[in-house]
Amino acid sequence: MNPPAIEFNEVLKAFPKRDGGVQTVLDRVSFTIPAGKTTVIAGASGQGKSVTIKLILGLMRADAGRIFVQGRDVTRIDGRALEELRTRFGVLFQGSALFDSLTVYENVALPLRERTRMSGAEIDRQVAATLARLGLDGHEGKYPAQLSGGMQKRVGLARALQLRPEIMLFDEPTTGLDPVMTQDIYRLFAETQAQEGFSSIIVSHDIPKVFNLADQVIILDKGKMDVFASPEEIQWSPKEHIRAFVRTTMGDIYQSHLVE
Repeated sequence: MNPPAIEFNEVLKAFPKRDGGVQTVLDRVSFTIPAGKTTVIAGASGQGKSVTIKLILGLMRADAGRIFVQGRDVTRIDGRALEELRTRFGVLFQGSALFDSLTVYENVALPLRERTRMSGAEIDRQVAATLARLGLDGHEGKYPAQLSGGMQKRVGLARALQLRPEIMLFDEPTTGLDPVMTQDIYRLFAETQAQEGFSSIIVSHDIPKVFNLADQVIILDKGKMDVFASPEEIQWSPKEHIRAFVRTTMGDIYQSHLVE
């Protein structure tokens, strides 16, 4: 059995409030994210979804507890060791984070030029292969402003895949996309994860559509986390805040067979 891709152990994260108080975003939470699977982290705005991503990457430090990435404790390392660990990640941010002054080809090739010793010809071949696989061939010379939102997401994914990451982080990846394009992007994520075999973590408010990708669901609410082995299990929770979440976001989508 493979060890977890990510493990949180009693993690605490809080921020000072303007009134002098403290807002506890993660209150001694513990959970594991299995390797090679897709985990969706859901919850209302301000509940700590993006904070969780930053903690995993070591961009933010936990106030207490330990966070393990493939067995390495990111709360105990920094400098070169942390940078090396980050090379195992691919990240697709909410706004794709493309460089406006670079073409599609230049954006996708950037990680290879900065972090590898590949020759120009090798970079050309790898970038061309990735662009073709993601339906971007023919767009190499375009700039981000010339692309639709969905195409920009594809370019962002292409760039994130260049170093062959073992873990992919998607932070609100379908924000601003219409329903048809959202489904297209989700299909692309599923196909890419199946081909590459990476561990996938998707932070999203796009409920329940994103659940179609999930092997595991984590719901954040008022500093606490509830972990479910499948989206269907959520409806059986006896906790009132989970039942309210189901009523608000999922409705009767999983309950048509429960009518007696």
